[in-house]
Amino acid sequence: MSGSPAESSLSAASGCAAGRLPPLISVVIPTWNGAHHLPTCLQALRRQTLPAHEIILVDNASTDNTREMVAHDFPEVRIIPLPHNKRFAGACNVGIRAANGELIALLNNDTEADPHWLENVAATFERHPEAGFVASKLRLFDRRDRLHSAGDFYSRRGVPGNRGVWQIDDGRYDTEYVFGACGAASVYRRSMLDQIGLLDESFEFSCEDVDLSWRAQLAGYKCAFAYNAVVYHKVSATGGGVLNSYYDGRNFIWLLAKDVPGDILRLYFRQILAEHVRITWAAVRAWRGQAARNRLKGQLAGLLGIPRMVLRRRAVQRTRTISRADLIALLDP
Repeated sequence: MSGSPAESSLSAASGCAAGRLPPLISVVIPTWNGAHHLPTCLQALRRQTLPAHEIILVDNASTDNTREMVAHDFPEVRIIPLPHNKRFAGACNVGIRAANGELIALLNNDTEADPHWLENVAATFERHPEAGFVASKLRLFDRRDRLHSAGDFYSRRGVPGNRGVWQIDDGRYDTEYVFGACGAASVYRRSMLDQIGLLDESFEFSCEDVDLSWRAQLAGYKCAFAYNAVVYHKVSATGGGVLNSYYDGRNFIWLLAKDVPGDILRLYFRQILAEHVRITWAAVRAWRGQAARNRLKGQLAGLLGIPRMVLRRRAVQRTRTISRADLIALLDP
């Protein structure tokens, strides 16, 4: 959906030069059996002050009435049905390849975007032409004064996380830049994705966004934080929990093997080793719980997968343009 209403909205909000058109934003929503979530998500997109150029729903072989409901109630949405479940990363990549916007927004189906979300994202890109991607501000769906993510961080201890998670949103995290964007509501320049590639589908649905953030940062792209672009998120409503423990355990190791440069690994080796030993020991102590056992299984899979990640590492590290000092400054202490 595009046209003069969107153009006038962005011009008023971001101070674009007269006659300058707003960017075309494609919103890609991966879903699997999410018919009960989608009406809230799609109605919020209808209320955007800057309408999306297109909304693409990639259906991961749902067995509920997702396709029929969306086709009937939201005819403006383009549905791409998949013959089998390609998980989050695979479905997002299908949608990205099908999109024709210059900005590509990835949005979870269990979200509700504030009406000014896309308008404020576009304005953030306008203010930061050096940014290759933008992180939205994610708040909890059922406790709307609290954060789920004020952008992603990556620690010098070799683990990723959400800035401000569970904290009251009092503005303390409203910085201009962050390390990365949480994939529940992230927006990328197509030109950047054309250079660094799409999501790594082997990560499936954990840390695929962190891997992409690493590749972007290494290639010299900044991540701007659109702290006024708010999206409410039903955390773990469509995944996570016990199952996610396996993928976190595996993919934390794969991030180290694929993305973290050698000089950073050497500099923080003791902290990284200590943190991952701590995580392993905590899982061993709690081994009676399914989440702990899944974490240990994931770590084993991560270790076994290191040779494959090392092969990919060579291509990633060749793209590096960021200095050691700038990279250290990005990492959370």
